[in-house]
Amino acid sequence: MSQTSLSERFLKLVQIMDELREQCPWDKKQTIHSLRQMTIEETYELADAVSDENWAGIREELGDLMLHILFYARIGKEQQQLTLEEVLQQIAEKLINRHPHIYGDVKVNDAEDVKRNWEKLKIKEGKKSVLSGVPQSLPALMKALRIQEKAKQVGFEWDAKEQVFEKVEEELSELQEAVQNNDPLAMEEELGDVLFSLVNYARFLQVDPDQALERTNKKFIQRFTDMEAAAMAQGRDLQNMTLDEMDALWVQMKKPIK
Repeated sequence: MSQTSLSERFLKLVQIMDELREQCPWDKKQTIHSLRQMTIEETYELADAVSDENWAGIREELGDLMLHILFYARIGKEQQQLTLEEVLQQIAEKLINRHPHIYGDVKVNDAEDVKRNWEKLKIKEGKKSVLSGVPQSLPALMKALRIQEKAKQVGFEWDAKEQVFEKVEEELSELQEAVQNNDPLAMEEELGDVLFSLVNYARFLQVDPDQALERTNKKFIQRFTDMEAAAMAQGRDLQNMTLDEMDALWVQMKKPIK
C-alpha cells in the first residue's frame, strides 16, 4: 500500500466519523463519558486477540480502537478543547523528544537505558513523580507491575530474584500470622503484600503476571467444562457429586492437557 493510499484511507475514516456524528442519532448522542466503558471493552477485546495471536481479530480491534480515537477527537473539536491535528502533532513531538538517542546525540546501550532516559525526561517535563504516569483505573495486577517497572527506573530495585523470593516467603508468613489472628483487615493487607511481591518476582523471571494468570484462567475453564461434559456423559450432575468424585474427574481432565 502506498503512502498516498494510506493517507487517503485515514482521511476517509475521519470523513465517515464526521458523517456519523452529524447524521446518526446514536453517534450524535455519545459523550466522552458514554464512550469510556466501550473504549475499555474494545481494548480488552484487542488484548484477547493479542493473547490468542489472532491476527484477523487484531486487525479488526485496531480498527475499532482507531474509530474511538477519532470519536474523542471529534467531540473535543466540537467542545473547542482539542483537534485531531493537535493530537497528532503532540504525540509526534513527544516521541521525538523522548527518543534523543534517535533524534539527538544521546547514546544508549540497550532497552533498559531507553526506559531510564524516558522516565528522566518525564521528570524534566514537569512530572512530580515517576509514578504519576500510572493510570488510576488500571486493574490492580497490571497497576502493580507498572508501579514496579517505573520505580526500577530510578534504582529502587532488588539485586537478584533470590532476594525477591525471600520477600514473597516473608509476606506469606505475615499472611499466615494474620489468618491465625483472625484479623480481616490484616488478612486483606497481607494478601495484597503477597500478590505485590509475586508480581515483583514475576518481573525477575521475565514473566508477564497478567498473562500467566490469564493462561491459568483459560486452563481452569477448559478443564472444568471438560469435567462437566464428562459428568454429563455419565448421566451425572456435578451438583449431586461428592468432592472426591469431582476430584477424580478433574485428575482425568488434566491428563490430555499435559
